[in-house]
Amino acid sequence: MWTGIILAAAGLTVGILVGLNVPLVLPQIYAQYLGLAVLAALDSVFGGVRAALENHYDNHIFITGFFSNILLAAGLAYIGTKLGVPLSTAAVVAFGVRLFQNLAIIRRYLLKK
Repeated sequence: MWTGIILAAAGLTVGILVGLNVPLVLPQIYAQYLGLAVLAALDSVFGGVRAALENHYDNHIFITGFFSNILLAAGLAYIGTKLGVPLSTAAVVAFGVRLFQNLAIIRRYLLKK
């Protein structure tokens, strides 16, 4: 269990370092989609950490959840942009609430140990 968490933290750290040092600039029009994708990915990561701490982590569920969350968030943002309705707000609220719930559960689990 802890090996997976350590590997996930190491991968996240390497990803952040690579992302900060690669001179890639995305056009402003993609900022909304990228923000939602990052929020959806963080939701999946925190859900995976929670599942690992509760000893019911499944790699297939994590991978499918990771990509389906990102696609759903980007799809909501795209449809909302085309309709002129801020549908991305629904994704931000849903992923934000789940993110804080998972973080609270992880914190409680770690504090009880």
